[in-house]
Amino acid sequence: MAANHKRKQDEQINLEKEQILNPEKVLAKKRRKRRNVIIGVMAGIVLAVCCIGGGFQIVRAMGKSRLIAAAQTAQPSMHEAFGETVAEEEQQERQWQEGWIKYKDHIYAYNEEIMTFLIMGIDKVGDVKDAGEGTSGGQADALFLAVVNPKDKTIKIIGINRNAMTDIDFYSDTGAYMTTAKAQLAIQHGFGNGMEESCEYQKKAVSRLFYNLPIHGYAAINMSAIATINDAVGGVDVTVLEDLTAADKSLVEGETVHLIGKTAFSYVNYRDMDSFGSADLRLDRQKQYLKAFVGTAAGAVKKDLSVATNLYQAVAPQMVTDISIDEVAYLAPLLVDYRFDGDSFYTLTGETVMGDTFEEFYPDEDALCEMILEIFYEKVE
Repeated sequence: MAANHKRKQDEQINLEKEQILNPEKVLAKKRRKRRNVIIGVMAGIVLAVCCIGGGFQIVRAMGKSRLIAAAQTAQPSMHEAFGETVAEEEQQERQWQEGWIKYKDHIYAYNEEIMTFLIMGIDKVGDVKDAGEGTSGGQADALFLAVVNPKDKTIKIIGINRNAMTDIDFYSDTGAYMTTAKAQLAIQHGFGNGMEESCEYQKKAVSRLFYNLPIHGYAAINMSAIATINDAVGGVDVTVLEDLTAADKSLVEGETVHLIGKTAFSYVNYRDMDSFGSADLRLDRQKQYLKAFVGTAAGAVKKDLSVATNLYQAVAPQMVTDISIDEVAYLAPLLVDYRFDGDSFYTLTGETVMGDTFEEFYPDEDALCEMILEIFYEKVE
């Protein structure tokens, strides 16, 4: 009893301290708790609706409307990247609209129908749990943006180097904001509680790297869940890109291997920490694996749509996400109907150098901006 009383006293003291140091964060926590309760109630309603004839389409409609409303920004802030001046006469002639971008004599408009999702692989094992404030939230060793475009019915994936140098928000052990500085993108998730708070920090950092790109949802999955995800679709075939026998004897360079269980985990997660550029090599493997996985998963979902929701539920203990069951129900059929091929995978180009302590990747800003235009914008004819 005395221990419980002391714990409650400490929690109250910490809360009062946080209200003084960072009142906005306290308010955000309260909102997240209310949102989680609402999501829990909604999930119950969704499951009940699914039991009623024709309920699946209702659930999909609910999921679509929630996803569209989820992004915190309307469109990227590309004007700071492209400074081309547009004369007033040209604006009048073209009936210029807010948000249009002029680049190399072409006008571009943001595709507002696109939905973008941040997928994070966290260097943690086992079920997710609250890590408390500090820097124990776990780093985002894998970072991908999945871009769903209803206009041309395509899915594109952007692989992001974990060591990309960008603006990172630093927080104290009590969770108070301290400063923003350039650092490796992957460390942003380490701040916060390892749950929704860390995910929101990481989403903000990725969005900022992509000029405040709207992100409609996220899923942070502990790397130990790779085996569960992989095996749920029956395993994935790959040709081993590099010698990984130090991690798994079957992963011989050049061999075609059917990845199952721990072998899939080793292929996607392992890297030689003593080898320069190992994060780049791992990203190449992750890119290769994702291409194969998406094709395999699409085939499984095409045979049985429940594969997607079953997978969601199986991975849930090792995942933190703001994508709800009804949103999964909306997205699952798109995996079957939308096109994803060898040209659908993009990566940031740039240079990896050795910093004072760790590797640093510096994106090519021109290439980044052009990639954003290609994927997220349309030419105005």
